[in-house]
Amino acid sequence: MVGEAGSGHPGGSLSAAELVTALYFQELRLAPENPAWPERDRFILSKGHAAPVLYAALAERGFFPVEELLTLRKLGARLQGHPDFRKVPGVEMSTGSLGQGLSAANGLALAGRLDQRNYRVYVLIGDGESEEGQIWEAAMLAAHYRLDNLVAILDYNGLQIDGPVKEVMSLEPVAGRWQAFGWAVQEIDGHDFSQILGAFAQARRTNGQPSLIVAHTIKGKGVSFMENQVGWHGTAPNQEQVAQALAELEVVSDGRKG
Repeated sequence: MVGEAGSGHPGGSLSAAELVTALYFQELRLAPENPAWPERDRFILSKGHAAPVLYAALAERGFFPVEELLTLRKLGARLQGHPDFRKVPGVEMSTGSLGQGLSAANGLALAGRLDQRNYRVYVLIGDGESEEGQIWEAAMLAAHYRLDNLVAILDYNGLQIDGPVKEVMSLEPVAGRWQAFGWAVQEIDGHDFSQILGAFAQARRTNGQPSLIVAHTIKGKGVSFMENQVGWHGTAPNQEQVAQALAELEVVSDGRKG
């Protein structure tokens, strides 16, 4: 998708691939034929630049044709560089202005409580955007209102557009900080499906607290020349690189099937 568009964000999309796959094919209660179903679970991609991974999941889940994926970032297409909830079925929030997704997720979780609906709210946040003050204001509010129908997932790949997160503005001790704000915190390998699904199950069993899953991931996971390389935050591969990347990802996929 990113190669066809000639622009986009492959690194942070690949780091979140297993997380988003687990959500859309196991965890979330959805109705692709009725995207506005009131009882659906809600998912917000706060790190909106990782739109390719969200679009891929939505298409494979049946919200729109898979063939449409190659229209990413094309003029007149609805699959723009950041998700637009007015145009793309299954998108709950237009994101891209970093730091805002958790606040919106709080609102959805509060609304569910007030409306006496039992849907759950999930939000994927980036480690770079976690330097935003709004994230921490939202974290404080969620704990204050004991939003146990809310699960935040931190895609902790350690790199942002300007370099290593620990050098730009360290989040450590990340688990301790969220715990101090009143959240139930788990730390997992964000590329291990058993750990991801186990963390979701634990979050469902948590009462009286919002849940945070710190998912330790690798930027550009699965593509040798992208892994842990900050330059692939927002750089599109050329056609030769696309071919190599897809071949490497096929090997990874076959290995998982085995």
